[in-house]
Amino acid sequence: MSTAAHTRGLRVLRARNSVALVFALNGFAFASWVSRIPEARAGLGLTPGQLGTLLLALSFGSVVALPSAGMWVQRFGASSVVAAAAAVDALGLAVAGLGAGVVDEAWLTAVGLLLLGFGSGVWDVAMNVEGAAVERELGRNVMPRFHAGFSLGTVTGAAIGAAAAGLSVPLTVHLVAAAVPVALVAAIVVRAFLPAGAEEHAIARRHKPLRAWTEPRTLMIGLMVFSMALTEGVANDWLAVALVDGYDVPAWVGASGFAVFVTAMTVGRLGGTLVLDRFGRRLVLWASMVMAGGGVLLVVFGGALPLVAVGIVLWGLGASLGFPVGMSAAADEPAHSAARVSVVATVGYTAFLAGPPLFGYLGDQVGVLHALLLLAVLLVPSALAVPASREQGRL
Repeated sequence: MSTAAHTRGLRVLRARNSVALVFALNGFAFASWVSRIPEARAGLGLTPGQLGTLLLALSFGSVVALPSAGMWVQRFGASSVVAAAAAVDALGLAVAGLGAGVVDEAWLTAVGLLLLGFGSGVWDVAMNVEGAAVERELGRNVMPRFHAGFSLGTVTGAAIGAAAAGLSVPLTVHLVAAAVPVALVAAIVVRAFLPAGAEEHAIARRHKPLRAWTEPRTLMIGLMVFSMALTEGVANDWLAVALVDGYDVPAWVGASGFAVFVTAMTVGRLGGTLVLDRFGRRLVLWASMVMAGGGVLLVVFGGALPLVAVGIVLWGLGASLGFPVGMSAAADEPAHSAARVSVVATVGYTAFLAGPPLFGYLGDQVGVLHALLLLAVLLVPSALAVPASREQGRL
């Protein structure tokens, strides 16, 4: 191997490790807040409805950020945007901690959550654009493993948050302490990101970011990601409740079912790169949809808990690859990747936000367990959008 090739290989590996770390940091920051929501609610004296209204600030920040995030990445580069977004994210954590733990003011907490949501949204698009660039350089699928890194980051953040709560560490101290490494580590590791090519920058400057919203292929990928994100998000919000209500089991069984789902998703993302390299996006996505749909049907109609557990595993494995593969597909053309990833991420996060109220309303009508059947129904038309994700050069 020539010296130039060896140097290039090391550069790509450093970029891969850097991207994996910023994915984990993003998950860590989000979970740090989520793990202390009970204390924040108690400190602010909020009812469940008031807490739900407060948490809308987080969602609103993300919704505002996502459509424009591609423009910022296109203009300033992924490394600069990730560093800036991580700083905003960290500031949001600190402000939310002050609002809920020192000042005891819901409006200040909402400002912090708005910043946290905005930073997370921009950060998400930028890190996915960089992850797709690394994937192209490596010549193999690695995006699902980056998303598995996000999952591991959330587990770490949640574990530290639980320990902090158990040790009676003040909410403000915990969130400010978590914010510092989020900003500093991100600012350091992005230096290992891949440099963007001058030609790609020139093409990107001539390309209007909003044009991506009119591209049929990008919108078809967004449709596929919407259904897969809904399949993932509904499990996060409603699986445990569906098990408790539908099968009359204790709350710990419902929580255990959700833990099985998350574990299956993480395993699917870690191992999914191998099957993607072997069979390509289309076959893997179609198989994922069949697994997810079949898993949902087993959860609803399985009757016996062992069959329901098998259904949860299939559901988790099936839901694991849709979002990361959609990000990769949207970023196939480097010069237009930022705008297209921004579109697909916006559509995907709309599913995460729309899922809880939609299924809550449907659950009021037919029961939460049977409301899950809507997921299996929606996967059927979205399967028609899968060919849009095909890799360039693959039939």
